[in-house]
Amino acid sequence: MAPPANGGGGEVQEQAAQPQQQQRGIGQMLTGVIRIAVFWYFASKFFSPKKPMSDPSVPNLQISNLFNKGEPLDMWFYLSEQQNFSDFGNEGALIWHETNIPYAVWGPESTRSLSLKYHLSEAVKNNGSLYAHVFFARSGYSPDPNDPEYQPLAAFGRTYSIVAYLPKSKADKKKSLLRNSEDSKEDVTIPEFPQAVQEAQDDLKEDGPPEWISYWKPNVTINLVDDFTRYTANAIPPIVAPYINIESTTGNYYPTVFFNEFWLLRDKLIAINDTVTEVPLHLEVSPISMTKWQLFLQMDQSFQVHRSYGSMLDGESDELKRVFLEGNPYLLGVTMIVSVMHSLFDFLAFKNDIQFWNKNKSMEGLSAKSVVVNFFCQFIVFLYLLDNDTSWMILASSGVGCCIEFWKIGKAMHIEIDRSGRIPMLRFRDRESYAGNKTKEYDDLAMKYLSYVLFFLAVCFAIYSLMYDRHKSWYSWILSSLTSCVYMFGFVMMCPQLFINYKLKSVAHLPWRQMTYKFLNTIIDDLFAFVIKMPMLHRLSVFRDDLIFLIYIYQRWVYPVDKKRVNEFGFAAEDVDQAASSSDTPALKEDEKKTN
Repeated sequence: MAPPANGGGGEVQEQAAQPQQQQRGIGQMLTGVIRIAVFWYFASKFFSPKKPMSDPSVPNLQISNLFNKGEPLDMWFYLSEQQNFSDFGNEGALIWHETNIPYAVWGPESTRSLSLKYHLSEAVKNNGSLYAHVFFARSGYSPDPNDPEYQPLAAFGRTYSIVAYLPKSKADKKKSLLRNSEDSKEDVTIPEFPQAVQEAQDDLKEDGPPEWISYWKPNVTINLVDDFTRYTANAIPPIVAPYINIESTTGNYYPTVFFNEFWLLRDKLIAINDTVTEVPLHLEVSPISMTKWQLFLQMDQSFQVHRSYGSMLDGESDELKRVFLEGNPYLLGVTMIVSVMHSLFDFLAFKNDIQFWNKNKSMEGLSAKSVVVNFFCQFIVFLYLLDNDTSWMILASSGVGCCIEFWKIGKAMHIEIDRSGRIPMLRFRDRESYAGNKTKEYDDLAMKYLSYVLFFLAVCFAIYSLMYDRHKSWYSWILSSLTSCVYMFGFVMMCPQLFINYKLKSVAHLPWRQMTYKFLNTIIDDLFAFVIKMPMLHRLSVFRDDLIFLIYIYQRWVYPVDKKRVNEFGFAAEDVDQAASSSDTPALKEDEKKTN
């Protein structure tokens, strides 16, 4: 199917609550494509049906295409409300007729198109069906079985539903909380009984089974597959078998007719109702290669598998297709490579973060309060994703992140269970390596002033969101406000560590491997900021993490190496030197004395 000439569709509103998600949107989708390809490869290798053992007494019959390459074909395109079509003499049903289309020949003469306006009948407006019946025949022959010139081996066809039935999108439950409360104070009149009943029925409909409505497909692309493969009758590939049309007398197959709707996005469909009387219809017939055809089939099948497992929501496949439709191919290639690197650096940063906290023996020079705040930020994001309809894979990933952040609290502080009351409570106590030096004092001082700034920013944004944004409930407003603060002001949480480094004049205690991988990921996010269309303020906001990391690098350059300071694994350079000196043999020590 040829991609649409224009991008079309409504403009995607950029929400302030998710700037980080917008920056990584294309990278995550392209990474998903790679995962889908790998998944499909291994699934086809290990779970595809095995080829049956051939019986020596039964010959392996080879079937081939009944038509030759370049053979001229005539085409008839009918529209009918009946699924089985036989009214070939109805001129009103014949929408399009083409002659001398060369079969499986790549050239301008093999591609034909037609655009028209179609008037809907009353039956179609009331959730009726409409089918496209496409017939091909060798030039000079008729597709009508009642015609004297009809030859069964010279004509073939296929039926396609041009009306799709999809569940109606649920009404947006978001509302202006402040405006509704003001309206309830000003207007205390009770609605009339029929209006109240109607509102109650609407609420029941939203909670009940989905309502199905009919949609018009404005683009119908007919592809003749360039397939002249000689298949073994009992070993046709599973992905091709449903589309093979075998002739009963000879055992050979007709040319495959494929209605290509891979690039037909859902937002291009037109909802059919009583007010719609005329709809556009663009028709196109063209050849398609065997490789491209199988790629479309495999991609659609992979999308269906991911939707059934819950790893892909409805509409995400359309967003992925839109990236390939509207994106620059060279830019997409670079983005795909960079997204793979982003996933690799994410994995390495996660691995080194676990290693650091697992082997860390001292909290000297590290901000324990930042670890606690990071857990609460991760938990807020998890609740926000749970409140919004998010796929279970993203929820599971966020939930695992919450558990890891809580585990890091146990490494940074002592966690005790207080059973003195009726309800057991968790109590957190600072470690001796953290409270016994200046680290705790500097951490408390930095967090004190930063909490004032964060509290002021959070309250201002919450008031702005309450006045100008729409929310499902007060709970959703609180979650969205907190999540927005985490996304927009979360980088401020790295500032206490900068203050501690400044006061201690050392950075030897930091996990530099993990921070290096995170810094590389930040550079990749900067690249995505130029790839994705976004407002200038959002584009500038992605460089805030760069500023923090540059300050870290500056501190590493300014402050000299302190051998007394413990490193990321809880060891100091002097300890290593002492261990090395103690492991020397007595003979070496005597030699040293002699030389002295």
